[in-house]
Amino acid sequence: MRHTGLFFAFLLAATLALSPTLVDAAAGSGTSSGSRGTRTYSAPPPTATAPSTAAPMQRSATPAPASPSYAPGMAAPARPGFFSRSPFMSGLLGGMIGAGIGGMLFGGGFFHGISGFGGFLGFLIQVVIVVLIARWLFGRFFRRPAMAGGPEMMDRTAMGGMQGGSAQMAPPVAIGPQDYAAFEQILQGVQTAWSAQDIHGLQNLATPEMVGYFNEQLSEMSSRGVRNTVTAVHLEQGDLSEAWAEPGREYATVAMRFSMIDATYDSTGRVVQGNANARTQSTEVWTFLRAPGGRWILSAIQQTQ
Repeated sequence: MRHTGLFFAFLLAATLALSPTLVDAAAGSGTSSGSRGTRTYSAPPPTATAPSTAAPMQRSATPAPASPSYAPGMAAPARPGFFSRSPFMSGLLGGMIGAGIGGMLFGGGFFHGISGFGGFLGFLIQVVIVVLIARWLFGRFFRRPAMAGGPEMMDRTAMGGMQGGSAQMAPPVAIGPQDYAAFEQILQGVQTAWSAQDIHGLQNLATPEMVGYFNEQLSEMSSRGVRNTVTAVHLEQGDLSEAWAEPGREYATVAMRFSMIDATYDSTGRVVQGNANARTQSTEVWTFLRAPGGRWILSAIQQTQ
């Protein structure tokens, strides 16, 4: 009995190893990829169609935000102390130490130049008081006040925009019925071109980045001897997550739940994944972009968590 169990386990493993390895079906399924401008690495707001958070981007041509200057777990850079922040104080302290060393070299001791420890302590207290008063006077009468919205604020805003921090301040874009109709047409057109392995058709509907990802998926399935078709696509529900403008581009992120007949076939025409006779549903978050006044194209697909 033991040998029989081992034989069947070996037979099952061999069957799985020799059978064609399946990839995720439908265009863009199983991964989150593409670009959303400055919001590529920011989670889109949840909607009634997709109340859960969209999965983070796994592949994108948009560079990820810069990492901090020191890694987690490492000690943070030491903050400068009072003496290092004040050139006057540090120079004065250096001069005092130099005078003390000079006194030692000439045989008078470290505190010879200021009459011993008591004189040194009194002199140090006076110096501290004078420095504090001088710093207050300088800050009160000579330092120019920072202007609201000046270069420093602009620099922080620009840096936040590069990392998605100021993306929420981008001007909104009005989305109307014609736009929603265009989104549905792109959804159906992408799946139709995908099923026909029509790269030219995909190029008319998506960014070069997304077409590249689709082409990789189609090539991988072709090398494994399988082919996926997605037919009878119907948008069941969709709503806008966010829409915004960036220089030269407008973006709209839409949550969509759609039904379809999704089936993957091997070279003999046998269904190896999905069901050719039953509809399945999927909920994804698609982002579209356009030049102002132009037409929408697909720029990202994110899975829901």
